[in-house]
Amino acid sequence: MEKKNKEVEEGKAWAFIGVFLGIIGFVLVLLAKKENKYARYYAAQGLVLTIAYVIIALVSIIPVIGKIIFGLGSIILIILWIMGLVYAVSGERKRIPLIGEFAEKLKV
Repeated sequence: MEKKNKEVEEGKAWAFIGVFLGIIGFVLVLLAKKENKYARYYAAQGLVLTIAYVIIALVSIIPVIGKIIFGLGSIILIILWIMGLVYAVSGERKRIPLIGEFAEKLKV
């Protein structure tokens, strides 16, 4: 049990970085803390958030409806991003709503 707590405590900052910086954070976590499951868990969620943002940015190319989807999607993703940052420093492994399921399917 103590090893688990130590892993979480050491991984909190890296988990935060993984969510905060998206793809860059994901790579940093893999390079610096690959053995820390807690940090990798949140880094994967940060990666999926970034991918979701890229997808809605591409959808914004579509006239009118794309702009609406981009606007609403951006607001939703910002809320999810903030939730991810809070979860990362909480010390508990929590799925970020909507994207956590996809992140868990990543084999990192």
